[in-house]
Parts: sequence; C-alpha cells; structure tokens
Amino acid sequence: MALEIRGSPAKSEIGMSYAQALSHVKRGGLPVAAVWVIQHIHCETLGTIAEALDGGGISIQSVRVFAGEQVPKEMGAAAGLIIMGGPVGVYEQDRYPFLRDEICLIERALNEEKPVLGICLGSQLLASVLGGEVTKGKKKEIGWHTVTLSEAAAVDPLWKGVESSFTAYHWHGDVFELPRGAEPLASSALTPCQAFRYGDCAYGFLFHMEVTEKIIEEMVQTFANELQQEAMDGRRIVVRAGNYLPALKGIGKVVFGRWASLVRTPPI
Repeated sequence: MALEIRGSPAKSEIGMSYAQALSHVKRGGLPVAAVWVIQHIHCETLGTIAEALDGGGISIQSVRVFAGEQVPKEMGAAAGLIIMGGPVGVYEQDRYPFLRDEICLIERALNEEKPVLGICLGSQLLASVLGGEVTKGKKKEIGWHTVTLSEAAAVDPLWKGVESSFTAYHWHGDVFELPRGAEPLASSALTPCQAFRYGDCAYGFLFHMEVTEKIIEEMVQTFANELQQEAMDGRRIVVRAGNYLPALKGIGKVVFGRWASLVRTPPI
C-alpha cells in the first residue's frame, strides 16, 4: 500500500531544534520526562498509550513523518521512544528513507538504555535493529484474534498478572523472528512472535492494545482497499470491537502504565 510522505524536514513550532525544545519541557516550573513518538499515518495514533503517559506525568513530543516532519537524529533530553504502526515495510527503506532515520534513533535509545516501545511497524523496526529478520507473513492478520502469553510473560515487569490468553486487535502483513537475546512474550495461531522484550526496557508488540473505537473505525476507512483485497468485512471488525475492546483496554492500561513507569524524570 502506498503511503504519501513529504520529505521536507520540519522544525519545532517555536523554531528551536528538537533537542532544545525538549530541554524546555517543564510542568509547574520543574523539568518533566518527555518521550519521542514517531507516527507514520494519521489514523494510527497513541490511543490509550497517551492516557498512560499523562498519568505518569510524561510529555509527548510527536514526530509525524506522514506530514514531512523529520525524525530526530539524537535522543537528546528525551527519556524514551515510542514508534507507532504504519502501512510500510522495514525492507522498504529505499522507498521510505525516514525508516533509516528511525532505525538510527532506536539504536541510540538502546545504547543510552532509554525505554523503547514499538507498536506493529515499530515492533518490526525494533526487531530489525536487534538482528531479527522481518519478512512478509504467510497471511495477513487483520481483526480480532487470540493472543497467548508465554511463560516468560508471567514474570515480566509489564505483563505479570495479565491473563494468559485474550483477544487482541491486529493489522499486519509482515512478521519478525525473535531477536537473539530477546524474551518471547506472546504468540498467536498465525504468528509465532507477537511480542518480545529486549534488556530491561525495550518492548515490541506486533498486535494493537492502544486502539480506541475511533482508531478502529478510522483504520477500517483508511485501509478499505486492503480489506477489499483480503475479502474482509470492515464493519464486522468495528462491530466485534464491542465484544473485545473493553477487556483489551484494561490490559493495555496495565501494560502501558507499567511501561510509562520505566521512563525516568530528568534531574533538576
């Protein structure tokens, strides 16, 4: 699927560099933690992740690559990195050069031991940085499908206490192998690796827990052609959200809240 991207770099609204802008992030006169959020398409937003960040007093610094905004070259004062989903492939870096910039930023976050959260495409980019191969799956996984947690998830800082099997929202055609040294956290009937942790604070989730009713509806509308090609009923996906979304939001609230707690507030 083609994604229209404007390649022009962008500066912050107040005319400062990204690093300078982050150094000015304060709340009540005190510095607060801030995270970069890389967004690839208008409909795949933070969703309920934003609530977790707000609850943790964490500022959001969005980079909308679909609007031509430039991926930062350094983490700078940012205390974490979130990479959202999008309709491009990790292997399409020649077509979408911003992916190379994102890979470099992920590498910097890992080297600086700052928390990383990859959702869908973001998880594929994280896996690729860590040496995991990203390829097209045998079949696209779209809609509501069961996810099963691994034994490692039972003792994972984000996942412990979460029910071992639940229905999640999916929209992906690419899959990745588990990177060497990473802990497998979840799988589905179609996809062996749905989630993983690397080190203490880098997480990749191929499925979507962040979605809201609005996000699901907008994705169904935006990717209507894809659904038609796969002979899938978008309205059924939306209707089924009533059955599964409340529980999924509850799980996401726990998991994303715990990830937010990994983000450290900068010193005064």
